[in-house]
Amino acid sequence: MKIRKLELFKVKPRWLFLKIETDEGISGWGEPIVEARQDTVKAAVEELSTYLIGKDPMRIEDHFQLLYRGGFYRGGPVLTSAISGIEQALWDIKGKFFNAPVYELLGGACREKVQVYSWIGGERPKDVVEAAKQKIEEGFKAIKMNATDVMHYIDSHVKVDQAVGRISDIREAVGYDLEIGLDFHGRVHKGMAKTLVKELEPFKPMFIEEPVLPENNEALRDIVNHTTVPIATGERLYTRWDFKKPLSDGFIDIIQPDLSHTGGILEARKIAAMAEAYDVAVAPHCPLGPICLAASLQLDACTPNVFIQEQSLGIHYNQGSDLMDYLKDPSVFKYTDGYVDIPKGPGLGIEIDEDKVRSAAEEGHNWKPPIHRLEDGSFAER
Repeated sequence: MKIRKLELFKVKPRWLFLKIETDEGISGWGEPIVEARQDTVKAAVEELSTYLIGKDPMRIEDHFQLLYRGGFYRGGPVLTSAISGIEQALWDIKGKFFNAPVYELLGGACREKVQVYSWIGGERPKDVVEAAKQKIEEGFKAIKMNATDVMHYIDSHVKVDQAVGRISDIREAVGYDLEIGLDFHGRVHKGMAKTLVKELEPFKPMFIEEPVLPENNEALRDIVNHTTVPIATGERLYTRWDFKKPLSDGFIDIIQPDLSHTGGILEARKIAAMAEAYDVAVAPHCPLGPICLAASLQLDACTPNVFIQEQSLGIHYNQGSDLMDYLKDPSVFKYTDGYVDIPKGPGLGIEIDEDKVRSAAEEGHNWKPPIHRLEDGSFAER
């Protein structure tokens, strides 16, 4: 069996899908994307495709090594996201060839289902309380929200009080049975992060995510001394080499590799195994589309230190299309009591509605993130 063709589709709301075809009629799907850099990643996949045409799709590890190491310059979001989508599609092909889900090819399942959490926003107090109540009604047992509005390097304590007020209002309204992840989104700097984590701790967050930007992870040494809340990071780390130092430093409790950014399914499995050796949990990052979620669930199935999975149903980014819209059978992602069953179909376990994908790709998208500025007009981390 040989790789015959790679085809890319930009589809709303902000996704890029990849289809790899073989000469034996088996095709696989992947999701190579850097949000707001879809054309750049598309070009990277097209460039990498010259290595793959005519090659055996089964040699996934060898293809990863060649694509990652063969160009001399390595790593970063664009290259590893392009490789991630290719790698996902190759696993989809391999699973379909053997008529088995990917997790069976990676050692077999260690669980039947995985808990999921849902996004609720976080900037406006009234909205978050109502959104939290709605998620409970929908059966979710865990949510994630922005911890705070944008902040300067050193900012007013009023913003700290506002951040505390949001989670306090939720706790007052729904109690402590609901788990709450607080996403700092890298928009807070060390000086304010230390204050925030201390003030937020009494409300028992499930975790605090990206309290500082990943390029400032050395600041976690100070931050962890101000809280006992688990610290999570990793959505903007790429391949096992980026995760090596944060894990060995010992300041993080949860890693969040994104399977459309960090190198794909097997690379994330290697990262998770590294984390297991450091007694660190895994919560794969996935505010993306159905292919990335399917790939993440394959990882979740065979990875013992996974404890929860992000998913994007109803997330504020999903304007125009949502998670289920490109699937022939949306019930594969049916959430019950805050859990989703591991897909047991071959490959990634989903069937893409190719007609809908092709139709959506005719319109495409040019998604860009909002730009935030502080009161003095300077740029703010989003």
